[in-house]
Amino acid sequence: MHNSKTISRRDLMIGGATLPLMAAATKGFAAAEMLGVSATKFNRMKVGGFEVTTLLVGSRTVDEPHKIFGLNVDKAEFDAVSEAAHIPTDKAQFFFTPTVVNTGSELILFDTGLNPAGITGALEAAGYTADQIDAVVLTHMHGDHIGGLSGDAGETFINARYLAGAVEFDATASASNEGFEAKVRPLAEKMAMIKGGDSVASGITAMEAFGHSPGHMAFRLESEGQQMVLAADFANHYVWSLAYPDWEVRFDRDKAQAAATRRRMLDMMAADNIPFVGYHMPFPGVGYVETRGDGFHYVPTSYQLML
Repeated sequence: MHNSKTISRRDLMIGGATLPLMAAATKGFAAAEMLGVSATKFNRMKVGGFEVTTLLVGSRTVDEPHKIFGLNVDKAEFDAVSEAAHIPTDKAQFFFTPTVVNTGSELILFDTGLNPAGITGALEAAGYTADQIDAVVLTHMHGDHIGGLSGDAGETFINARYLAGAVEFDATASASNEGFEAKVRPLAEKMAMIKGGDSVASGITAMEAFGHSPGHMAFRLESEGQQMVLAADFANHYVWSLAYPDWEVRFDRDKAQAAATRRRMLDMMAADNIPFVGYHMPFPGVGYVETRGDGFHYVPTSYQLML
């Protein structure tokens, strides 16, 4: 018995008629607008009873990274390290990541980004408003950390108290610094000065991490047996600074002290398996540290802090 179906002229005509429709549909889907590279504005996680939210307030591409990182190594070494890490040698992507900590009784913002629009926009994306911030803590006085304090509309965080490292404040106040004079000096009367070991709030302790700036500070979070370090700018790149802590960085004020601080903090976080937030690490800016030879290795978090 012959089971094959004879294809009639009518079948061919119907099938042919559908081809332009299929082509048109395919073309329509393929022609969707290119939206450009993007990232979410916030990432929320748990550290014990705290909610910790990192905020992406800006990102930019920088050319010639070897003029910033690894100033004390030659181009061949810089290029080899970069290629081994699968990153380009001629460009770097910078990220700017303030952090909000909800302790359950206070909403505390660490650093304010480059400008008011960036920090308020990221806060709103995360479900907060600037007037909900109870305290603003400044890790140091560089422009990309203090820029969101105020703008044309005045003070951004109208209900907040302010905290800053005493060493950092004094060092910056004695220098000629336009950003400090515009953003920080007007808030000086509302600003409490802190030092290493001081408590910002219950479960949040200041840590001296000098070198990147004269009084650069980090902060340790501790809640329900869990820890995290808000490490700010102790290491400004996950390969060219963290993995190779002795590489000199153009932005570090005291390069020898900055390298010693990196080693001390990285040794501590690796030994105790403590995650950290790095202000300039690839967003969402959260990871762990492993020792690797004489240096270290950055391990981005996956779902550990969601559970």
